[in-house]
Amino acid sequence: MGKRDTRVRGIAARAGGWSARHRWAAVGIWVLFVVLAMGLGSAAGTVELKDSEQLGGETGRAAAIAEQAGIDEPAGETVLLQARKTGLKATDSEFRAAVAAVIEAVEGTGKATDVTSPYDTKTISKDGRSALVQFDMRGDADTAGERVEPVLKAVEKVQKDHEALRIEEIGGASMNKTFDDAFGDDFQQAEFSAVPVALGILLVAFGALVAALVPVLLAITAIMATMGLMMIVSHVQPMDDTSSSVMLLVGLAVGVDYCLFYLRREREERAAGRDPETALRIAAATSGRAIIVSGVTVCVAMAGMLFTGIATFKAMGLASLMVVAVAMVGSVTVLPAVLSLLGTRVETGRIPFLHPDKRRKPNGRAGKGGSGNDSRFWTAVLRVVLARPAISLVVAAGALVAIAAPALGMKTQNLTLDQEFGDSLPIVATYERVNEAFPGGSDPAEVVVRADDINSPEVKSAIADFRARAVSSGASRGPVDVKVHDTQNIAFVYVPLVGGSDLDKAEKSLTILRDDVRPATFGKVDGVEAPISGQVAGSKDFNDQLVSAVAPVFVFVVVFAFVLMLLSFRSLTIAVTSIVLNLLSVGAAYGILVAVFQHGWGASLVGAEGVGAIITWLPLFLFVILFGLSMDYHVFVVSRIREARLRGLTTRDAIQHGVVTTAGVITSAAVIMVAVFAIFGTLSMQSMKQMGVGLAAAVLIDATIIRGVLLPAVMALLGERNWYFPKWLNRLPDLSHDESFEEPSAQPQPPQPPAVEGERVGV
Repeated sequence: MGKRDTRVRGIAARAGGWSARHRWAAVGIWVLFVVLAMGLGSAAGTVELKDSEQLGGETGRAAAIAEQAGIDEPAGETVLLQARKTGLKATDSEFRAAVAAVIEAVEGTGKATDVTSPYDTKTISKDGRSALVQFDMRGDADTAGERVEPVLKAVEKVQKDHEALRIEEIGGASMNKTFDDAFGDDFQQAEFSAVPVALGILLVAFGALVAALVPVLLAITAIMATMGLMMIVSHVQPMDDTSSSVMLLVGLAVGVDYCLFYLRREREERAAGRDPETALRIAAATSGRAIIVSGVTVCVAMAGMLFTGIATFKAMGLASLMVVAVAMVGSVTVLPAVLSLLGTRVETGRIPFLHPDKRRKPNGRAGKGGSGNDSRFWTAVLRVVLARPAISLVVAAGALVAIAAPALGMKTQNLTLDQEFGDSLPIVATYERVNEAFPGGSDPAEVVVRADDINSPEVKSAIADFRARAVSSGASRGPVDVKVHDTQNIAFVYVPLVGGSDLDKAEKSLTILRDDVRPATFGKVDGVEAPISGQVAGSKDFNDQLVSAVAPVFVFVVVFAFVLMLLSFRSLTIAVTSIVLNLLSVGAAYGILVAVFQHGWGASLVGAEGVGAIITWLPLFLFVILFGLSMDYHVFVVSRIREARLRGLTTRDAIQHGVVTTAGVITSAAVIMVAVFAIFGTLSMQSMKQMGVGLAAAVLIDATIIRGVLLPAVMALLGERNWYFPKWLNRLPDLSHDESFEEPSAQPQPPQPPAVEGERVGV
């Protein structure tokens, strides 16, 4: 087929055309952008989120008071001494000797301060078999894990000399060290292994080394540029490690996907006989346009996190939004330049038996948009779906509703140590033993008391009254410790909560402290502020803040996604069905999460266990991420369907054409996303497993049941009503014209279909 004068319109088409004509300039500008972003970011540095910024409610207020007073709480450590044999008590000489040995060993390291004896602090269990030696680590609490090893070794040495007792250390520093040793490298390796996994799948998809490398390199450069931008933006919105990890995941997923969409369309047009320049221009006008619509929709979804009011979510939202925007811009600007420079060399490094040329159908043609096997499979599926669309809709929707049903009983909370790690670490057993002997002792509530004069008789009396009432009310079994900072007029009151690691019971104890004990004590003294924080309080406050944020985030994401789809496809029906199908996909993901991780159904199949709850931050995070990412596939498929319809095909034929021609690219994109997310499902932390399994399951459902069965079934039932656009909406901006292009040819063009009310179909 000879070269044609293909005229294209729209931002994506114009950007791709300019890029192809000014190849080296486009590549140079992109490289300069990446280098400048990283350089300026490194020069600016990163502003990290503070505790007071991460937390909300009373927990955040307590942290803010301590920060404003310049008080850096040290990392607290505890040594549990527990009799192994029956009859040995804390009052016995053997037990006392062990306590003295622990105190001497800990003090001898020079790393600890304020070492206290259980005989002074009354930290002896009710049965008399357990006691706690408590102390603080010297220096910054954030880095205490790096200095705690000598103390751990000293305690281990005492254990060897007193085998009648179990002597174990637990605390902020020792837990941080244990987790860093066990999982620090594990998490980093999971992030780095995502790139080779994606590359391997792309090698199978394209069958050529260069074609597989292009999407990965674009995604990596987009991530690098975003890292620099995050450092700059952190001076306005501080960032944390979580936002960086989420940015890497999202950036790799969308960066590779967008490249995949573009490259596959360009390949398809060349396989149809078009010259490279024409193929590239058509890809710019079609896939490029779909990338922009998808990218803007994903950015809008990510922006929903800004409405939570939670700093961690705002940081994740901004980081995700930026990497999607950068990947989108790169895909429609520098990618056409790279493909134009490479030309047919994009097929360099062909892999035997994997290249599409080796997978062509008997008639010599490969399946459109992918391998012949992909197309043949989806053609067979579509034959059934389009023949019985109503039955297909009922069966597929019914299955997804059934999968989503467990989500109605979803319970969210911050996971405790034993929930997060199970019995994979010895320190978890120590945590459970401390909580059993001293309920709430491992994670006490912390009351930050601020007064004009912390040593005034009224305040001292209120503190003493609070300590007594905390125990008499049943919220705590004691001992209630107090640490006073005279200079800053602040006191910290530590209250072990009845319920311990059982957060449901511990939250009831917390409620008693906040609603009953505090008003009856500190509430009677003017000028006293006493917010209550701690792990249990933090979990409750975070949960409450998330619950209040659900409605505004949901409304923002759904409404803006609806408007974008409406303007992009000029169809009220398409906009409505897009939202409904995406919500069904998210609901199914929620159902799987609850079934596996809350109820434990089939948990062993993914190396997990039923922990009775979903980590607090995950549901809202999943909604935003999945709603954005699922638009990738939806926009790509519907764009091809609409394009075919505008070229003269009937709606039913357009559905068949659109789904089959996108089958290969969506299969490849979904496999990459599922593989990358599943890597995080292999980590030992239950929260990471939940995130990985939730994301992987949702993408798999979205790329198969939603796009392969439900979407064509719904569109087949609606017929020409798919393109319904009321006349009164014609005044809205028209963002649909990008996909239109004129292609003069000696061959006759198919006739135009009749216009649907309000719809402009000319091309």
